Amino acid sequence: MLGAGDRPRFGEWSKLLPVYVVILTIFFIYVEYVVFHGFRLLQVHLPRSARAASMVRRGYEELLAFHIVTALLLYCFARCVLTHPGTIPDGEGWELVAENDDMAETAREIGLIETKHSGERRQCKWCLKYKPDRCHHCRVCNMCILRMDHHCPWVYNCIGFRNHKYFFLILIYAAVDLLFVSYTMFDTVWWSTSIDVPLPTMLLLVTGEAFTTFLMVITVTFLCFHIWLTAKAMTTVEFCEKSLKKASYNSSQYSHGMYRNLCAVLGPNPLLWFVPVSLPKGDGVTWHTAASGPGAPSQPGSRSSSRAQTPTPTRGARTSAEPRGVGGPSSSSTPRTPPTD
Repeated sequence: MLGAGDRPRFGEWSKLLPVYVVILTIFFIYVEYVVFHGFRLLQVHLPRSARAASMVRRGYEELLAFHIVTALLLYCFARCVLTHPGTIPDGEGWELVAENDDMAETAREIGLIETKHSGERRQCKWCLKYKPDRCHHCRVCNMCILRMDHHCPWVYNCIGFRNHKYFFLILIYAAVDLLFVSYTMFDTVWWSTSIDVPLPTMLLLVTGEAFTTFLMVITVTFLCFHIWLTAKAMTTVEFCEKSLKKASYNSSQYSHGMYRNLCAVLGPNPLLWFVPVSLPKGDGVTWHTAASGPGAPSQPGSRSSSRAQTPTPTRGARTSAEPRGVGGPSSSSTPRTPPTD
């Protein structure tokens, strides 16, 4: 059950402006590459008998590769916009109850990782629910997000447990697409400066090449940052927390080694890491540290151990057989305002 995730997210259409900007940017690069570069290679202005076969073959190969990567990019972009990142389930022991002296003991029995200084469960004063580990409230989406990475205005959505892979693949496909366009189209740009072509055409090609290269540098840099975060089992929110500064940003309590950290975002099958299928396993509410011991499950984000699933009921506190949660808006583990792209 998504609970709060069932509420409509597209009520403020003005916030879709960054999404329109992304779509228009993709459209501009697409038209420039296909019309000015692809059609030149295909020599559509010449009769078939006068066309150079090698150049035509190159044109078909480059256009095919470009359309495949662009199609994957658009698919992941749509899925990232439309897929809910996941939020705290309704019921199942996550609703707030009156706090009492036994709340800290309840947190210890459930096996919480992130708690208040007093050991009590973290809670969200806006959603009126206890927070699972790695869950944070987004004031833009107005809900708590499971394993929240950050809120991204370019997709009008939070990046969380259920759509993180789509976001990661967007960066990969965009970097590959921009690198491919800037490299292969340079030949056409050079051609436009060497022969007598209309000045607007030459300026459009040069501007498009510079713009594509600029976006490529930014995208590759952002992709490298997220590759590092994923390899370290960190989210952007966790990276910005004060507690990581003391550890020199070099470790995460949720790290299980690079391979399993990548599986937690890209899915369990390495052969399908770079295609938008085989999403990561788990429910997004239960996470384990490297020191969880032999009873910890093999997949991050999966159900907790039998000890954590069956806590001993305590006076005045609601417990559940479902995955553990943590809570408290005043907790020291609460990060600064989540960053945006």
